[in-house]
Amino acid sequence: MTTQTLESRIRDKIRKSRRMVFLRDDFAALGGYDQVGRVLRQLEAQGRLVRIGKGLYAKARQNRITGKPMIAAPGGFDQAAKEALNRLGVQWEPASAEKAYQAGRTQIPARVMVKVKGPFNRQIAYGKYRLGIEQSSA
Repeated sequence: MTTQTLESRIRDKIRKSRRMVFLRDDFAALGGYDQVGRVLRQLEAQGRLVRIGKGLYAKARQNRITGKPMIAAPGGFDQAAKEALNRLGVQWEPASAEKAYQAGRTQIPARVMVKVKGPFNRQIAYGKYRLGIEQSSA
């Protein structure tokens, strides 16, 4: 019987998962809070994960041009941010600019915006990308 390190168990869990976004709590059963945090920082330094918020990590891959880590989701930051909202249990819908674009308008939204229902005060960001929040009036 071989003993796996905490890092190898976390790497296996990330590799086998279909998810693109992970919460720190996803790995709580594998080790202590500080140990998991240390391993997640190591994986971030290795370029396997990128941190997109407090306790939020996204799968990463190496950019072929710059060689730096980037979000591996096919939809990039847009997809990762929306998946993070779902993972956090936040009720959201596309912002008014995105709805207008989907309805046939030609103006493409410049940045990722969502409308959240209820209180939400977390930052979701990576590099120069930031998730914009519109508060719902309902």
